[in-house]
Amino acid sequence: MLELDLQRATDAAAPLDDAFRRWCELALRQRSADSEMTIRLVDEAEGRELNHTYRHKDYATNVLSFPADVPDELLDIPLLGDLVICVPVVEREAAEQGKSLEAHWAHLVIHGCLHLLGYDHIDDDEAEEMEALERTLLAELGHPDPYADDESDTPHTDICKEHE
Repeated sequence: MLELDLQRATDAAAPLDDAFRRWCELALRQRSADSEMTIRLVDEAEGRELNHTYRHKDYATNVLSFPADVPDELLDIPLLGDLVICVPVVEREAAEQGKSLEAHWAHLVIHGCLHLLGYDHIDDDEAEEMEALERTLLAELGHPDPYADDESDTPHTDICKEHE
C-alpha cells in the first residue's frame, strides 16, 4: 500500500491527486513492502531555493528527489522519501520538447520514484537500466518513449539535472 502525502505549495495547475497516485504506484510496484512518500508541488522561487540549498545550482529544476536515509530499525514506517516538482518548469519543458503535459508529468513522477528506489543514471549502464524501466512503465500508460527524440548517443540527457 502507498501512503502518499501530496502537498500543493503553488496555485499553478497540476494533475489530480489520483494521477499522482497511479504514477507512483506503477513506479513502486516492484517494491513488495508498504511505502510512504511525499510529493511537494512548488513554484519557481521555492524550486530555485531548494535546488540552490541542496545542489548548489541557482535555478529551478524539474524534479528533486530526496530518498529517506534512515535505517529501517530506527523508523516504524516504510518511508521512501520526498519528491519536489516545480510546476512551471514541468509546463515549460513539455512545451519546449513538444511532449504532452500529462506524459511529461507521468515521466517525471516515475523518474523521481525510481530515484527513491535507488535507481540512478550517473554512469551509462545505470542510465540505460533506468531509462528502459521508464520506457516500459510509460508505455503501459500509453505514453510514447520520452527519450525517442534524444539526438545524443548518450543516455539520459534531458530529464534529470540532479547530477549536473
